Amino acid sequence: MIANARMYAVTAADAAYWRTLFAWVEAHADVALEYDDHSPPRRLDALWRRADLGCAFMCGYPWATWSDALPRPVMLAGIVPSLPRYRDRSVYCTDIVVRADSPVTSLDDLRGCRFAFTTPSSQSGYQAPRALFANCADAGNPIFERTVGPLVTPRGVVDAVMSGDADAGPLDSYWHDLLRHHEPATAARLRTIASTPPTPMPPLVGAAGMVADDRRRLMEALVAAGDTVELRETRAALLIARIAAPDPAQYAILAANAHHADELGYKVLQ
Repeated sequence: MIANARMYAVTAADAAYWRTLFAWVEAHADVALEYDDHSPPRRLDALWRRADLGCAFMCGYPWATWSDALPRPVMLAGIVPSLPRYRDRSVYCTDIVVRADSPVTSLDDLRGCRFAFTTPSSQSGYQAPRALFANCADAGNPIFERTVGPLVTPRGVVDAVMSGDADAGPLDSYWHDLLRHHEPATAARLRTIASTPPTPMPPLVGAAGMVADDRRRLMEALVAAGDTVELRETRAALLIARIAAPDPAQYAILAANAHHADELGYKVLQ
């Protein structure tokens, strides 16, 4: 089966640390995992539909709203980020960022601006900001001059904001924290003006058809990887406090938030 951490392989260094973590999980679960980069422009939804999916990050919104004929991937574990803002919970949020030298200082300042996004199927890159702006939209009328996207990845949002193609955009907060940690010069060129309320962290998932005993051993090894001394350096580099067992029921809030934005008449970012 394959493993993948593309969602949080922010830099080459991050990618190497994820490979180290998955190699440890493979050995201790006794389940063969081959790392597949699945790099852009390959679609993440194609990754999540693979029958040989062993362990990969999946955005919570498509998991919560899954309507595909294929069985939905099963949750294996959830990363608990180590920074204080996460309060030892397997949660994250969306940081709304602008260029560091931008005159924009608040959400109100974004009216009439250009706002970047990743893809409508993304919680952090689209649905979380849509829910945020739905509360200040005027009867569904546009907030922005225009939206810029789909840019697919957080890196695409960073590039658009820094180049001036967009005035602001959304970043997965854990991805943003990894950028600050491993690429501080780039992160210093951005400034966060607001963050959305926390929601459940994108889970690590595997294919629904995985052998039940393999799934159990992977789940146990992932939780153990969040505590073993052998991976102390790896966890520190990836800003991981621990790895928790999943709670699928928590992800219903993602579909509920999207439905609420629909009810307010703010069906798309605009």
